[in-house]
Amino acid sequence: INDLALMLKNCPWTFSHYPLVPVIFSSRRYVAGGQCKSAAKLDGKVVIITGANTGIGKETARDLARRGARVIVACRDVAKGEAAASEIRAETGNQQVIVKKLDLANTKSIREFAENFLAEEKELHILINNAGVMLYPYSKTADGFEMHLGVNHLGHFLLTFLLLERLRQSAPARIVNVSSLAHHGGRIRFHDLHGDKSYNRGLAYCHSKLANVLFTRELARRLQGTKVTANSLHPGSVRSELVRHSSVMTWLWKVFSFFLKTPSEGAQTSVYCAVAEELDSVTGQYFSDCQPAYVSPRGRDDETAKKLWHVSCELLGIQWD
Repeated sequence: INDLALMLKNCPWTFSHYPLVPVIFSSRRYVAGGQCKSAAKLDGKVVIITGANTGIGKETARDLARRGARVIVACRDVAKGEAAASEIRAETGNQQVIVKKLDLANTKSIREFAENFLAEEKELHILINNAGVMLYPYSKTADGFEMHLGVNHLGHFLLTFLLLERLRQSAPARIVNVSSLAHHGGRIRFHDLHGDKSYNRGLAYCHSKLANVLFTRELARRLQGTKVTANSLHPGSVRSELVRHSSVMTWLWKVFSFFLKTPSEGAQTSVYCAVAEELDSVTGQYFSDCQPAYVSPRGRDDETAKKLWHVSCELLGIQWD
């Protein structure tokens, strides 16, 4: 924004001739959304961020590393993860930014990641379930789950289950689930969870984001009194690689980039949910632009949340009571 301001200031046709320029800057500030104003330090704290090799995950990792946390960058592409971690270490001076392989489309990889983490790390204070896929062509995970449901919901459901005892032991601790405004368009189609009967990749994404909200709601209920909180959030419309599976959306993202958040701006609510002091005892809530946001009626359906919990356990072959 500063560079744009300098350019416009030096152009003869701007401020003195066109009163629209201040409106442009005002619009850009509106698009940027809320900012996390907490100055909380995280020295001695251990954080896991899934999908932290790019986009808002990477910017979340950068922010938390700057605050002194030991950050575990959990991602499928280790080479890209190492590049991101190296950049963050150089910029923040925090050498405790560690890359670990995690493929959320494969429960074997999730279990291996959790097993290695628990063997190497004695504490876990913040788990940010950030990674996701969007508009993915119809396909299945290694375990036969529809890709959006498998990665965005079931993968993080299993990861949280495997790490929960370490979070409890390290309490106070926080679980942050990155959902989306798209959850308003979702439904939990128990009769066709994996899209075998009908499939629309846009709706599949919406369904998985609703699952994130419902998972958070039921998880928070079950964790009452443990000093482990769980909240979900909408990061905003962000210029990121998330739309890479759709050529149309990729084109639209480029054309309307001015009206999209940068990854740093998109990471603000994730950071807020992870560090804000006023959220110490807040759980089961949904945030956008660093403030509570409206949840769709389907996202507030406790019976659906409980049923999704039990179905998820059955699909993953786990007992989580």
